[in-house]
Amino acid sequence: MEEVDSQKKPLGCDPNRSLLFAQVMSGEPEMKIDEENYLRNIGWQGNTSNVFLGDVANVSLRSLGPHDPPRFSKRPEYDEQKWALSSSSGELKINIKSFSYWGFGLWSKCFYNEIELIGPLSLRARCVHDIMASLGRNPWEASRVKKFEKITNASLAEHGECWRELAKYARNEMEEEINIVENEIRSLMGTDPEIKVILENAKNALEDARAALLDRNAPAVERALGRAITSLIEAKPDTEVRSSELDYIVSKSLKNQQENTEIINAKDLLNNEIDFVDLTESE
Repeated sequence: MEEVDSQKKPLGCDPNRSLLFAQVMSGEPEMKIDEENYLRNIGWQGNTSNVFLGDVANVSLRSLGPHDPPRFSKRPEYDEQKWALSSSSGELKINIKSFSYWGFGLWSKCFYNEIELIGPLSLRARCVHDIMASLGRNPWEASRVKKFEKITNASLAEHGECWRELAKYARNEMEEEINIVENEIRSLMGTDPEIKVILENAKNALEDARAALLDRNAPAVERALGRAITSLIEAKPDTEVRSSELDYIVSKSLKNQQENTEIINAKDLLNNEIDFVDLTESE
């Protein structure tokens, strides 16, 4: 069992970083660590050691989006589920540590993960939103409540507040983006009969975005919002963007499309190079 750090407590919507604690429920997937401490798939050949990544860390790396290869700062020793790694995606950095806190680490539920996110609040919030949606459970609900609260220096209520406030921040931001695009579409309704069908398509896309938001499916929200923006631009290609907020949303949508293209191209270029683990693909 780890020695308690009396200075360490969970942080939610902090200006600089977020620090969250999560109960591990499954040790899978089992993976490999290569000679340079990079995370590899289980079939990787060479001088490697085993590591059980666990459900929380696996989902956390996926929720980070396209990211640098995860690298271990502390390799597992006798206990294959006790380690520390880090990765980054643009401005967002993640540090994950795995510790046992009861039962001598004999079962997966004996472990918890410490997740530190560093970067812009909006990116941290979105990552946390996706972690919670992907796990389908409350990450802070511990298998041994008293021990979990003692070693993390916070009650389950405090943990839950940090997780929920970040997820709420992400939801509110996505809702605001939907409202901005909706207002722009409304301003064009009735101005030109020739664009009526295009605007209806944009409205339908926004309905899809709102439905996806209710399902906590952020990628689907982005896709639907992107379709609405495409229709909006098609309806009035010669109209300048009317607000800095809409300008930002359009720019972000175009950037996401460009990043997705670059990721595909990068994979093609790296076919014969180092096979880094990509945990961003859907299961």
